[in-house]
Amino acid sequence: LIISLATIYMGLSIEETITALTLNGAAAIDRANSIGSLEAGKQADLILLDAPNYGHLSYHFAMNLVDTVVKKGRILN
Repeated sequence: LIISLATIYMGLSIEETITALTLNGAAAIDRANSIGSLEAGKQADLILLDAPNYGHLSYHFAMNLVDTVVKKGRILN
């Protein structure tokens, strides 16, 4: 839902929205040095989505597209 609101009503691109939700979100809680992006030395938290591409996210907000969850480099499901 947040992705849709940001892209449709705030005029952000999908790339800007993903950055706002990940890296900027981590910076907001003063943790951008360890989470929020995929970089060597960071925590390796990510989700794999069942979507053809990331642009798909802003149009399918009512669906759970999560296929796999990775937390600290370990698959959780």
